[in-house]
Amino acid sequence: MTARIILLNPNSTTAMTDDMVAIARAALPPGMTVSGRTNRSGPPAIQGEADVAACLPGLFDLARDAAAAQADAIVIGCFDDTGLTDLRAAMPCPVVGLGEAGMLAATLAAPRFAVLTTTDGSVPAITANITAMGLMPRCDTVRAAQIPVLDLPLRVPDLRQALATLAADTGAGAIVLGCAGMGSLAPSLAAPGLPVLIDPVRAAVLLAAASLSCGFRPPATA
Repeated sequence: MTARIILLNPNSTTAMTDDMVAIARAALPPGMTVSGRTNRSGPPAIQGEADVAACLPGLFDLARDAAAAQADAIVIGCFDDTGLTDLRAAMPCPVVGLGEAGMLAATLAAPRFAVLTTTDGSVPAITANITAMGLMPRCDTVRAAQIPVLDLPLRVPDLRQALATLAADTGAGAIVLGCAGMGSLAPSLAAPGLPVLIDPVRAAVLLAAASLSCGFRPPATA
């Protein structure tokens, strides 16, 4: 039986949804499908507490629709893991966040990791999530590249430089790309001398697939 994963983009940028779905489809094993849904009432990007608050009503609506469509698993396409705790408690299926999955993948890749995110507004939430997961002792730092989310594709050289500087400053064995919008750029960011780069989109969809492979499925409906 085919398993269906639905990826929810909390922001309103459909191009980002399309990029994440493309990454997910390339990563998924046979027998699993993925589709994306965009929060058209959300902000164009999630870059701090105000954006999180603005996106939540639409995100919760998308999650309810995904559950009604009998999704086998849900991926929240935001590195801040927006709404993850509440949705995980409310949904009848596995719910995976990009940040959580990316950090867990980093702990498998190296003894210590660092996170490179977009702007300063995202740092507090990411740091709080790492602390809640009990992973702060293994995290060297959460650093902002000072590149807004929607500018990422236009500033790949700056992003490469930020990664190189972070690697030199910390010596971390893995760097988590701390934004959903960085996932599609991951192949062009890898370079000799850099540590392992963790694409959180790929990590999240594979974690969702693994949870289903382990037998975690929503209950059958009448």
